[in-house]
Amino acid sequence: MNKSFARRRSALRRYLSSKRGTMKIPANPPVAFILKRYPRLSETFILNEIRALERLGARLEIFSLLRPEEQLTHPTLAEVAAPVTYFPANPLRRIGTILWSHLLMLASAPLRYLHVLLLAVGWSAQSQRPLGVWKQFMRSAYIALRCRRAGVGHIHAHFANAPTAVAHMASLMLEVPFSFTTHAKDLYLTPREVIRRRLHAASFVSTCTRYNMDYLGGLAEPSDAGKLNLVYHGIDLSEFPAMPRSPALAGHGGNNATALPPLILSVGRLVPKKGMGDLLAACRILRARDIAFRCIVVGGGPLRASLEAQGQEPGLDGRVTFTGAMAHDRLIALYCQATAFALVPQIAEDGDRDGIPNVLAEAMAAGVPVVTTAISGIPELVEHGQTGLLVGARNPNAAADALQRLLGDATLQRKLALAARRRIESDFACWENARAMYRLLTPASAAPARRAA
Repeated sequence: MNKSFARRRSALRRYLSSKRGTMKIPANPPVAFILKRYPRLSETFILNEIRALERLGARLEIFSLLRPEEQLTHPTLAEVAAPVTYFPANPLRRIGTILWSHLLMLASAPLRYLHVLLLAVGWSAQSQRPLGVWKQFMRSAYIALRCRRAGVGHIHAHFANAPTAVAHMASLMLEVPFSFTTHAKDLYLTPREVIRRRLHAASFVSTCTRYNMDYLGGLAEPSDAGKLNLVYHGIDLSEFPAMPRSPALAGHGGNNATALPPLILSVGRLVPKKGMGDLLAACRILRARDIAFRCIVVGGGPLRASLEAQGQEPGLDGRVTFTGAMAHDRLIALYCQATAFALVPQIAEDGDRDGIPNVLAEAMAAGVPVVTTAISGIPELVEHGQTGLLVGARNPNAAADALQRLLGDATLQRKLALAARRRIESDFACWENARAMYRLLTPASAAPARRAA
């Protein structure tokens, strides 16, 4: 025990002698990305952004608050060069490492550390979940220490809840700027005063819909309004055909009696806001109208068991198949088999909602005409009758009507698919959208950024 203590004391002295004063930022410093869990199958938009930023020349350090749960990963994950830091898996080692990180941060920057500690006291006193504040405080020193060692010059968090709380406190310990991207659930389920506080402290905030921009604008102080930036999620068009295949041919076999019926594809987490129960109800209505179709639902989540049970009830005759989560390369192949893509999100009872579901943009990029609901930011992507069909939320009859119209009209399918692809190419290509984020994250080095391959 005495030898271990002596080693730690010696390490602390060496650390303090090398880290006196404000953190020194090297030229072209790396940017820290703080994520709740990395990688995740459902967050291809973050993976695409990281890949694009690296192509533009950004140096990234990824910090994941939680370890990945899924065994499946997207093939493009192998393209990411940034190192990923996780908390130690062993509980005892994790606790010891976190406490040691706090000691080092306290010793090297006592005033800044104590300032953050006092802020955490105040924030926890105001919070309905005070333990959550302390959990992020404990994480923040661990990440701050590793950001210091990596020479990080900016900290960016994806999602306005736990990752941004950690980014905010770590930035104060280090005296480096931080920013965050807010998406959907994290924005609408985080208390408004907390969002306002984090917006005021951040150097900038980005979000993925104008709908979110309006919400943030209503929260921001007048002096903070200029910090808001709209950056749509981007699709990697290189993964999809240059021109959409004719959707009229997908799922149809002409006079071939053995051909499969048209495929309605849906992709999403099986949670209340995705409206999968309404989609099953729409399928039941189509079946009652004797419309030929089959439906595949891709995704996992807490509602899977109950939804699968609904899919086996009389009236559907097993026409709906649930596949669970799927890697992106397999999903792209499935898009190419679909006649229509259907996703009917809703605003959940707790206020949770989608922004613009990434899978809608992917289906449009693949040339699959879409049926979806006119909530949140979806109408920014899908224009009714032009790039897709919009219906009201929680309205299975309207969804069934739209799907019946689409399945029976090959000319409409092609018209919507071609216009949808053009819409994606003009405003939702990830390599273009990443340039806006690159300029925000690396203002000093944005000018010489090379074009993405």
